[in-house]
Amino acid sequence: MKKLSLLLAVITIASASISGNAHFQTLIPSEDVVSDITAPFKLDMLFTHPMEWGPLMEMDAPKQMGVIFNGEKKDLIKELVSGKTDGKTRYKLEYKFNKPGDYVFYVEPAPYWEAAEGKYIIHYTKVVVDVLGAEEGWDAMVGFPVEVEPLTRPYSVYAGNVFQGIVRRDGKPVPFATVEVEPYNDTKKLKAPTEVHVTQLIKADGNGVFTYGIPSPGWWGFAALLDGPLMKSPEAKDVPSEIGGLIWINARNLK
Repeated sequence: MKKLSLLLAVITIASASISGNAHFQTLIPSEDVVSDITAPFKLDMLFTHPMEWGPLMEMDAPKQMGVIFNGEKKDLIKELVSGKTDGKTRYKLEYKFNKPGDYVFYVEPAPYWEAAEGKYIIHYTKVVVDVLGAEEGWDAMVGFPVEVEPLTRPYSVYAGNVFQGIVRRDGKPVPFATVEVEPYNDTKKLKAPTEVHVTQLIKADGNGVFTYGIPSPGWWGFAALLDGPLMKSPEAKDVPSEIGGLIWINARNLK
């Protein structure tokens, strides 16, 4: 009986650990600084635990997908192409640049029902791409319910730089907001020394400003997480929701 109880305890702890892993909506471009507009440019979207590179979660059709350029929004939802990886749906998009400038790509995914946590997850996500060195428009806001306003230019970042942003809800700073940070470990070469190291956790200050030193090259996701409104579960019960404002940053080594 003691051995059985111990086994059940281990299984329970392991299950709690797995269900507690951080979910991140990804929005990863083929380049964050584009110097050749004739080269193919793509964006890749999936819902996963990026540091552990899985498991992937099913991603329903996004509510909205678009880009902001020169202060104007362009709807790209019809340009999305769905596919399957490990049996789960992901989305891709190809885009053609015509003018220099900073392009803010964004996606609002469909709410994801996380049965293990008994809540819905909605991660409003964006990434900024500079085209032909224009360097203007990188701080344009999408207008999401929760969003990170970058204080550091969110491209041409070196590994070792700090990234700063303001967590905003309905346009207003959120004091002491929680921000989760993970790398996009698609090569699976990064290894966390312990389970606790998988997701970095920081808090914004009283003005909603957070700061994080990026330790290594690659894509890094910053997820400002807040409590969202009550929603109806698949069983039509009132359940909580988590709304996140995500931004992805690419850090590179200084050669």
